[in-house]
Amino acid sequence: MAADFKENPQTDFRKIEHLSKKQAREEIEALREGIEYHNHCYYVKNDPVISDATYDKLFQRLQKLEEAFPELQSDNSPTRRIGAAPVAKLKRITHHAPMLSLNAVLEENDIEEWFDFVTRSSKEKNHKYVVEPKFDGVSVEVVYEDGRFQYGATRGDGQTGEDISANLRTVRSLPLQLQSQDIPRMLSLRAEIFLPQEAFQQINQERLENGQEPFANPRNACAGIVRRLASKTVAQRPLDIYFYEILHCEGQEFSSHWKKLEAFAEWGLKTNPHNKIFSDHSKITTYREKLIALRDELGYEIDGIVIKVNSHQIREQLGTRHRSPRWAIAWKFAPKQEITRLEKIVVQVGTSGILTPVALLQPVDVGGVTVSRATLHNADEIRKKDLRKGDRVRIARAGDVIPEVIERIERPNKNAHKFHMPDQCPSCETNVIREGAYFICPADLRCPAQLRGRLQHYGSREALDITHLGEKTVGQLVQRNMVTSLADLYHLNPEDLEKLDLFGNKNARQLYEAIQETKKPRLDRFLYALGIRHVGRRMAQILAEKFTTFDNIRQASREQLIEIQDVGEKIADSLISFFSENQETLEDLEDAGVKVQKMPGGNEGKLPLKEKTLVFTGSLENYTRSEAQQAVEDLGGHATSSISSHTDYLVRGVEPGQKLDEAKEKDVTILDEKGFRKLLSSAENK
Repeated sequence: MAADFKENPQTDFRKIEHLSKKQAREEIEALREGIEYHNHCYYVKNDPVISDATYDKLFQRLQKLEEAFPELQSDNSPTRRIGAAPVAKLKRITHHAPMLSLNAVLEENDIEEWFDFVTRSSKEKNHKYVVEPKFDGVSVEVVYEDGRFQYGATRGDGQTGEDISANLRTVRSLPLQLQSQDIPRMLSLRAEIFLPQEAFQQINQERLENGQEPFANPRNACAGIVRRLASKTVAQRPLDIYFYEILHCEGQEFSSHWKKLEAFAEWGLKTNPHNKIFSDHSKITTYREKLIALRDELGYEIDGIVIKVNSHQIREQLGTRHRSPRWAIAWKFAPKQEITRLEKIVVQVGTSGILTPVALLQPVDVGGVTVSRATLHNADEIRKKDLRKGDRVRIARAGDVIPEVIERIERPNKNAHKFHMPDQCPSCETNVIREGAYFICPADLRCPAQLRGRLQHYGSREALDITHLGEKTVGQLVQRNMVTSLADLYHLNPEDLEKLDLFGNKNARQLYEAIQETKKPRLDRFLYALGIRHVGRRMAQILAEKFTTFDNIRQASREQLIEIQDVGEKIADSLISFFSENQETLEDLEDAGVKVQKMPGGNEGKLPLKEKTLVFTGSLENYTRSEAQQAVEDLGGHATSSISSHTDYLVRGVEPGQKLDEAKEKDVTILDEKGFRKLLSSAENK
């Protein structure tokens, strides 16, 4: 029966009430094995062999069987990946072997010295080295007995860590049952849990929309997630894992590290595709340079490479220090950090009225990007870091993360005054109110800064995508009182727009037409465009798919809103408050000719790109990667980071990577940026 659920899964099941306990046990075991197989195909191999609908039927059948036969439930069932009841406290666990840290260096001279040390200290002269990416995630111990997942723990102090078994079970790429028949009796593995960069950006967006502090980096976010007491919450986050070392093994021996990595693949454990083995030192240097070039395309954070002696016999000769092995070393990448002068701290007013302090910096190049501004998050952080005008500060930039001030290095001006948040809004002079760590201007659209922010947000690519309605244009429209509300946009004519600086007849006509084209916006995009506090793109889509029309959302009660999954009291209250306080604005928009369209999907039909999968490679001229992916997801599609047999389109930008070759091998349709825009346009018009 198990083979049926793997190769040709049947979904025509017998009625549960007609099954004996023995029959139920056999079917449950077969379903668990089949579902784990399909999890491996999807999350590890990136090559699913059944549809999502078929997988869902198998999963739901297993859930119903386990509910009907509770005595057959198991902690290692795939159904536990959706999370279990919260625990009161994380238990402490002693590791099977010390989880050592690595000696890390930055300079190539230090690496050459390490190579010399290995050669001098071992009897053999021709060494092979395994090189791997150095992940910037959370190191964990994962333990299997007879091939079945037993528990997992954080690294902690290297000797003991915290039991995070329930949370690890929710990680789809972690097998609950190893695949091979030749499996050690007991296996303690070292792995790295990480949060993909795309998920990190989404989490920080959600936190900002909910009035929370953003995480500083994906590692901090991942560490916070894996230690949560409620695994059902963890299950909602797309954590991933790579295995890279054996801490303890009973029943099997290995002569080299590379053989262990090969065994990992046979057992169904996910290993990094960039792992390599070399004997030539210069090739390791070239490998590092190539990985630096690929760093921003990987989709997860790395901060260097790890070089390991391959032979276990030589490893034993080299031994270990107190806290690190002598047979391995980390060669770090140069950090994307620089030191510069904090020229001034200013306060900007956001779309939702939150006052945010921003550091104006002496311009400096950080990782190839000139940085002149950096976020300071809030007044509490400024006080904690004791930042003042004129300080020399260290700033950091990682990938697409907003530059931030890490620490103060020096204070040349000993008499510099402390920074204080203003009592009044710097834009409209309304008295500021405080909510927790945040200072907020309550003036809403009466505040010019908030109006500017709302207009920019309204016309942004992710919202209604009004071409030419950028920051400078919006600034002029508000400053000259040409626009005092969202509805005023639709009363502008080309002659009005020609009066703007650097606007000729052509640009004025294009902006006018772009504004007029948004008079029939799709519901989810319009809802997001309104800039309602705590309602981001994903929440707007959830609400739109649930209520299908704008009137339905406006008239929804607090109770109806809270009933929806992911809509809590804070979001419900924000919606009720917004629609109550902005009735006049919404009526003005309607009078100006804005007619919000019903949401496709649900009972109304399908989203035009539903069940379509797109992958991007290279740089696009008119989209950031996140904007392009969001455009796909807005139309119901799925944007992934790797090519599989189920990829429908590869979008090729400037300087494409190896994904282009993979797409050609799998006969995936390849689009240039023009073709991508055409695809989006045709889908939006369906």
